[in-house]
Amino acid sequence: MTEHSRAQEQPDPTASAATAAAGEESGPTPELVIISGMSGAGRSTAAKCLEDLGWFVVDNLPPSLIPTMVDLGARSQGNVARIAVVVDVRGRSFFDSLRESLADLDAKSVTRRIVFLEASDNALVQRFESVRRPHPLQGDGRIVDGIAAERDLLRELRGDADLVIDTSNLNVHELRAKMDAQFTSGDEPELRATVMSFGYKYGLPVDADHVVDCRFLPNPHWVPELRPFTGTSEEVAGYVFNQPGAKEFLERYADLLHLVAAGYRREGKRYVTIAVGCTGGKHRSVAVSERLAKVLAAEGIETVVVHRDMGRE
Repeated sequence: MTEHSRAQEQPDPTASAATAAAGEESGPTPELVIISGMSGAGRSTAAKCLEDLGWFVVDNLPPSLIPTMVDLGARSQGNVARIAVVVDVRGRSFFDSLRESLADLDAKSVTRRIVFLEASDNALVQRFESVRRPHPLQGDGRIVDGIAAERDLLRELRGDADLVIDTSNLNVHELRAKMDAQFTSGDEPELRATVMSFGYKYGLPVDADHVVDCRFLPNPHWVPELRPFTGTSEEVAGYVFNQPGAKEFLERYADLLHLVAAGYRREGKRYVTIAVGCTGGKHRSVAVSERLAKVLAAEGIETVVVHRDMGRE
């Protein structure tokens, strides 16, 4: 037998592997989370948090390969049950590819969520300057030019996001805590809520789905014996909810949220952020946020309370 004949009889390992892969039976479709957002807003930190929670994380995967990644996870016999993909949208063609992949996933009825990391222009500029790095899209311009260009590219994706996290005033540990609260393993709740107190003088939270204004209530700041305390204290909470209309306002707003939550569940929305504001974010908004969170928890909604501006004064 000639060498040529023996070579022809040898199996092609590449072909064998392809045949085996094609013959593999698909198992359950993995849970998919797509992490995106502004450069410098904390995408890497969010991805690392999911990795620590046991997710299979792929950083900077080309969007066109996301459906392939999901298919490979389905063939892993349950070994890859949760996949997180970090996508960095820096060009129109890149974004178009992502949109096609999302349409492909939807056509296959793949359950996927989009987490969008947001931050203010000031916060992003400070972060880029602190590490002395240019913005990926600034070219020959300034950092703010790159940020503006990226915001324009990401506007549509941000609107489609299931969860928007504003990291402007969050440190690394606080961002990890928010991710932990949203993605820690356990029975998956139908709806998760973040109730965030804030001060209007520090600006509106950009990731809020609902904004509640508590400035119609008398301000404990002007009561000398209450000024040093916050809305988490019994003294301030008692003062706030003894004001005319306070309890009725909470009851009626809770009824409204009950109606909205039912609609969110029907539409498959899993996350909602409710921002409760007063002047400084120390007294009224904190007290109302704490009480509102208890009401939502009693309704079976998993709730996290964040006091964005408490302690800033």
